[in-house]
Amino acid sequence: MKDKFSVRDMTFIALMAVVIAVCSWISLRIGTVPLTLQTFGVAAALCMLGGRRGTFSVIIYILLGLVGVPVFANFTGGAGALFGMTGGYIIGFLLMGAAYWLITSKFGTKAVVVAIALAVGLILCYAFGTAWFMVVYSRNKGDISLLSALSMCVFPFIIPDAVKLTLAAVIAKKIPASVKEKAGFAS
Repeated sequence: MKDKFSVRDMTFIALMAVVIAVCSWISLRIGTVPLTLQTFGVAAALCMLGGRRGTFSVIIYILLGLVGVPVFANFTGGAGALFGMTGGYIIGFLLMGAAYWLITSKFGTKAVVVAIALAVGLILCYAFGTAWFMVVYSRNKGDISLLSALSMCVFPFIIPDAVKLTLAAVIAKKIPASVKEKAGFAS
């Protein structure tokens, strides 16, 4: 594996960070956690760019939000948004990227491997985000049970997120090989 990114790599990493941001702005409030297309953007970055470059897109996205650029849901940004109740799910996107990167680097990018990698990543994102949510919620509003947190933050999103992950993987696979090669997308 090469250590440095080419200018083309950096361009696509930045482009996919922007795609994730735009996807986060498409939002529908469902209870405490907004339903956004962020998960689609993260999965698209991973599937199109591969685990390494896709994960760096997520890192850039999070860093932009951390310094105050309004890239998170509802055009928010800053440390307050990132470290708030639902910020654990944003940080969980790093776990999603790391899982995808690890699994696909070991087992390749066949459809079943990509599906497993995305599912494992989403489960890690849910687990970290929910634990984070429970800690911050307990500090601010009082104790909350795991079932209550899952009912607020995970259960309503499982089917929509599965659809978003599937759509991202299908779109990435449908890009013609010649376009992928010229653009430097993952195979």
